[in-house]
Amino acid sequence: MTDLRSGVGAAAAVAACALAPSLGAQRVWRGNFYPYGYYSSTDGVWGAAHYGLSSPLGFTEQPQLNAAAVSLDAGASTQGSYSLVLDAQAPAYWNGWRLGLTLTAARDNRLGFYGLGNDTPFASDSVSASAPYFYKVSRTHAGARLTMQRRVLGPLRLFVGATIERTDFRALPGGSVFRQDLATRVVDSTAIPVTDHSVHAGIVLDTRDNELAPHAGVFLEGLVATGPDYTRTTATLRVYLHPLARLVIAGRVAGEGMGRSPPLAAQLSMESSERAFVAVGSYHSLRGFYDARFVGPDKLLGGLEARYALLLAPSVLEVIVVGFYDGARVFSPGEQFRITTTGLHTAGGGELAFRFLRNSLLVVGVEAGGEGAQFLFGTQWSY
Repeated sequence: MTDLRSGVGAAAAVAACALAPSLGAQRVWRGNFYPYGYYSSTDGVWGAAHYGLSSPLGFTEQPQLNAAAVSLDAGASTQGSYSLVLDAQAPAYWNGWRLGLTLTAARDNRLGFYGLGNDTPFASDSVSASAPYFYKVSRTHAGARLTMQRRVLGPLRLFVGATIERTDFRALPGGSVFRQDLATRVVDSTAIPVTDHSVHAGIVLDTRDNELAPHAGVFLEGLVATGPDYTRTTATLRVYLHPLARLVIAGRVAGEGMGRSPPLAAQLSMESSERAFVAVGSYHSLRGFYDARFVGPDKLLGGLEARYALLLAPSVLEVIVVGFYDGARVFSPGEQFRITTTGLHTAGGGELAFRFLRNSLLVVGVEAGGEGAQFLFGTQWSY
């Protein structure tokens, strides 16, 4: 969950210098490498490593973390999952432009699958020795995502992007909801595996004071996308208030509707100009429930959290305690999307976050919904 890159980085740097040699010559690139590990309720113990190159902004304080960065993250879990992500981002390398390229190859070997719809049941006694993965499925996916944003007026930006991704699903040993839904054609087997090539466009209004750990500001986006068999419309509002020196109040409401006949692979994610993420049920959508707990073409998310700094040394170290409450639901095909509190699945919990220097954030915590507790680990805020 979580939220999860050097030959390509060098190529990106060379391309940047070719496009803007005078600017590129002035840039300083710094490298870093470190191994790390963590535990996930979904995948067990992870072992991973990170290598990054970044070009700092300089002495002028800006919301972006750096002018440009390239990173490679690789990891594997004890439950057979793996992730390889090469990410190149240039949020402030060229004045007024933001460019991003992400290449991913991953397997979520214990991804949740409980069926389609907002009312899919969960019965703990369905998990047995003969069906140990009754509510799980293995998903393998690989793809590329290219995005570009252009500032048009103050904090307002235009966004365009393109994604190509190949996704396959594999039933795990024993009986499972996934096997049943394939047999009864609730899940369209002709769309497994599926290659999704989609294009995206929209607007982004961003007044956050810091993009990694905002203390104040507004993030508002409206996006549309089209793929081979579907359309997608997404709207998100995130607000950050800073009433006290040590306290930040953050809130989010987001909705997404999908038209035509989206395949299962597309329904499992929700779009954002920053990244697509698993919804509904995950660190970035509904903490307290297993990843992909609720699946449907239309989604509604909401959340509120308080972040209080126990230790505050700006630009050096912050130790932050967090309390949060999330709510979310999906809408089945033919069901009208609406802003409502009816049918919401809710969860709450606490987190402890550590912010190191300017560019690093680590979040650990425990959250509980109606189906038990989940342990979380993240290197970004949930929103």
